Amino acid sequence: MKNNNKSDYTINFTRKALSYLSKHADLNEPEQVKQFIANHQVSNGYKKNLCIAYNKYCKYYKIEWEMPLYIPEAKTIRIPTTEKLEMLIARAGSILSIKLTISKETGLRPVELCNLKVKDVDLERKIIYPTTAKRGSGRALKISNNLQKTLQDYINRKNLNLTDKLFKGTADDYGKHYRQMRNQLAKKLNDPSLKTIRLYDFRHYFATTLYAKTRDILYVKQQMGHKKLETTLIYVQLLALTEDDEWTCKTAGNVTEATQLIENGFEYITEMDGLKIFRKRK
Repeated sequence: MKNNNKSDYTINFTRKALSYLSKHADLNEPEQVKQFIANHQVSNGYKKNLCIAYNKYCKYYKIEWEMPLYIPEAKTIRIPTTEKLEMLIARAGSILSIKLTISKETGLRPVELCNLKVKDVDLERKIIYPTTAKRGSGRALKISNNLQKTLQDYINRKNLNLTDKLFKGTADDYGKHYRQMRNQLAKKLNDPSLKTIRLYDFRHYFATTLYAKTRDILYVKQQMGHKKLETTLIYVQLLALTEDDEWTCKTAGNVTEATQLIENGFEYITEMDGLKIFRKRK
């Protein structure tokens, strides 16, 4: 797979899938594998991925089998509130907190975030230039002033060079550490709803809020690094489902206050009694 230029993510998943299947069936006996997958109590989407991984094994070893067809169930993505995400970020340790803030502000896939190098971050212009996964289009992603300062302090503290990776570890490590922190917080606050917030929901949050601000689906597609517009269109539907969400309203009496609100994600609505009124979805 490496020689055929498959991504590290695809290679790693295939390795784990085949290792898992080998514990429950003889990989050289396709009917055993098919039976295990058919009876396994998991989603059709996961069964489909197991079949794809096993199909690579059969192709390599010239094993004949008829790959079963599993159609993934349609699922509705649930977008977490800003307050819940900020609560998770505040609870995380320093490095995990930085990663989650990047995920929230840029919508980077975990694998893209973990592959970032110091040279991919332009602190002067406050832009991150990731290497896009899944052969999507390249993109430049803006970050906030607060994140810029945090990253500058982090890079200086770690004494990182331009060619160094920004963070140690893999996307799997990132997900594992996030889930541990999330579950601990859910238990501490007795709030089981926190356990439903997946790491990928930070990316979904970014896309939905970006579309809410711009109403430009092509721009959102480019910023998400999607290859197909159909993938991006889901966020139009998600926004429609959350339009009735509550809002936080703030006022600004001068340019400095207005600038701070805009940098914190508030949008301008109107002006009354000499004050500019802004709002942000909770």
